[in-house]
Amino acid sequence: MTIMISLEIPGRGKLEIKYAAFDVNGTLAVDGRLVDGIRTPFRKLRDKLEVYLLTADTHGKQKDIDQLLSTQATIIQRGEEAEQKAAFVNNLGSQHVAAIGQGANDAQMLDKAAIGICVLSKEGTALETLLNADILVPDILSGLALLENPLRLVASLRK
Repeated sequence: MTIMISLEIPGRGKLEIKYAAFDVNGTLAVDGRLVDGIRTPFRKLRDKLEVYLLTADTHGKQKDIDQLLSTQATIIQRGEEAEQKAAFVNNLGSQHVAAIGQGANDAQMLDKAAIGICVLSKEGTALETLLNADILVPDILSGLALLENPLRLVASLRK
């Protein structure tokens, strides 16, 4: 069974999203702690897409987050983090990726992805990342809700 979100966005064409690539710190977690209420919508998303977490593990708590989300994050080496995240998205096939992040090292990843979702975060949101995104959401739960209810993406992104 192929898992995917298929969308026809007027003025943008057909998108077949197969993967979701998430930044962790600032996006799924704040100060190294998973955002409250994220576990259930995150698990539901895994029924629709292959999900990847990309992190430099700034707070050293990724193993705990992986356990809570039943995932295995890809640890990005410190230095040239933006390039590593963008390369990861390219390797998946960027035309099939929804990328979600908020930090400066997420800007290229959001730019490369078919859909780039920028999250306003308590840790801040980099202007560069906002400008490289297709859509801005007030928090990660809203970002997950977009992927759970993809017609919201059509409503926001149609031209």
